[in-house]
Amino acid sequence: AASRIEGLPRGLSMHCGGMVITPDPICRYAPIETSVEGYPLLTWEKEGTEAAGLVKIDLLGNRSLAVIRDALADLHDQGIDIDPLLWQPTEDQRTIEALARGDSMGVFYIESPAMRQLQKKTGKGDFAHIVIHSSIIRPAANKYIAEYVRRLKGGPWNALHPRLAYILDETYGILCYQEDVSKTAMALAGFNEADADKLRKVIAKKAGAAKLALYEQQFFNGCRCNGVEEETIKQVWAMMLSFDGYSFCKPHSASYAMVSFQSAYLRVHHPAAFMAAVLSNQGGYYRPQAYISESRRMGLGLEGPDVNLSRYRYHSAGSTVIIGLMAVGRLSATGARQLIEERERGGLYASLTEVCDRLHLCREDIVALVGAGAFDSLAPGRPRSSQVRILLSSRHVAEISRQETLFPVQSKLRLQDRQTTDLSTTSMRSDAELLEEFQILGFLRAHHPLLLWRRELSCLRRIQASGIAAFLNRRVTLLGWPVTQKEVWTKDGLSMDFVSFEDESALYETVLFPQVFERYRTLLFGQQPLLVTGMVRNDQGALNIEVLEIRPAVQSAANLPKTRERG
Repeated sequence: AASRIEGLPRGLSMHCGGMVITPDPICRYAPIETSVEGYPLLTWEKEGTEAAGLVKIDLLGNRSLAVIRDALADLHDQGIDIDPLLWQPTEDQRTIEALARGDSMGVFYIESPAMRQLQKKTGKGDFAHIVIHSSIIRPAANKYIAEYVRRLKGGPWNALHPRLAYILDETYGILCYQEDVSKTAMALAGFNEADADKLRKVIAKKAGAAKLALYEQQFFNGCRCNGVEEETIKQVWAMMLSFDGYSFCKPHSASYAMVSFQSAYLRVHHPAAFMAAVLSNQGGYYRPQAYISESRRMGLGLEGPDVNLSRYRYHSAGSTVIIGLMAVGRLSATGARQLIEERERGGLYASLTEVCDRLHLCREDIVALVGAGAFDSLAPGRPRSSQVRILLSSRHVAEISRQETLFPVQSKLRLQDRQTTDLSTTSMRSDAELLEEFQILGFLRAHHPLLLWRRELSCLRRIQASGIAAFLNRRVTLLGWPVTQKEVWTKDGLSMDFVSFEDESALYETVLFPQVFERYRTLLFGQQPLLVTGMVRNDQGALNIEVLEIRPAVQSAANLPKTRERG
């Protein structure tokens, strides 16, 4: 019986930021009900709302605005103020040069691998080109992107039709913005403004083959009446169809580009504050580990998490990023808040036992903080397992002492702890400690995660990613830590993949064509070191690896023949 209702609507969902504005109470214009959360909910969907002539606005959040806000606040705390009325990031030459190189990880909207590769291909980082790139990067426009790059670099081209020259010259004859579809339909096929805008919407929203077929016929007939050659009509129509799915109008791209420039300016001139803000706001395109690695590549220091340095969120101190307590997995919000509030009230913590005297942390919070290295500065050189024993023992004694008993034992433990905090050197953490640190934080405080397998991987023959430029069109093998990937489909409907890897030296991009992707796709979903073999290719100025083979690195190292020791 239950199967009869399977697939039927159970209620109306609510758009996270959609709002409808009317001159009088909205109930006079449309039916209203109450959502599950208790908000007034219009029962019409967006197409019905628009058809009724109501004003609909989508108010969506943008995490990068919070990144900019937090970076500026961090700088203000350090005595550095940027006046938003005088700030002109689009005119800053160092920012333009950085964007032209594709140095934009963490920068709003232009940090994805595809966008960074496009920046490298074009070598353009000025505002006008960032506006173009923010729109042309749409998925369906891939084949036109290569032609755009060719033309931008001086390749010869002619306008598809003289009537389009004044419309498309700034984008090198390529349809780039949503309004280009409407303008082209009006210029070539004689569409009026209303029909041209409807055509744009039908293409963008994939509103059905029947509607699209009618507009296609209208477009072709209109072009023929205006004497446009048949081959030109087909080329223009194919380019217009590349706007299916999502695309931007020019004002949208320009507003995004301005946020991109503000982000990029902060990355270039105040990198620690910027990366701290990116990490505090849960990053963007990548996991925290990728931003931590990028911070190291940018020459920034990394400190913490630390009971005396860390706030809840990441922050900066000069050229150092201070890791926030928010990074400590398994640490409760109550424990983090208690640690910070007590530090603000009573000053810095001097020893492990003092931590227990002043705080009432549960066992799980203590274990998480120790595993993350938060107490290392209070016990330099002391193994973390020993730190846990002292903290848990002192916690027990402190609880009893608060009941006014066992004072002598408490004093003895405190003396023992103070004697050990005078050690002046810190030794390399054990493999077990580093592994637990990685499991708690999702990254290592002072090293790349590949360090966890350093013994197993030391015998592998490979090049470092920072040196791939010297091996153009040659077969190479690299260690690869998966960073992010994007699966796409070919025109034949086959899956292929673009994967970003990194080793301890650099980030690098790879492409897995359908046969290779099908063979190795299951290896790409875990967090493990891989051995990546492929050909180094130069794609219009951006280097990548055309992958031939992927193997688990540890397993590959174990299968190598053992060399005999000579006596």
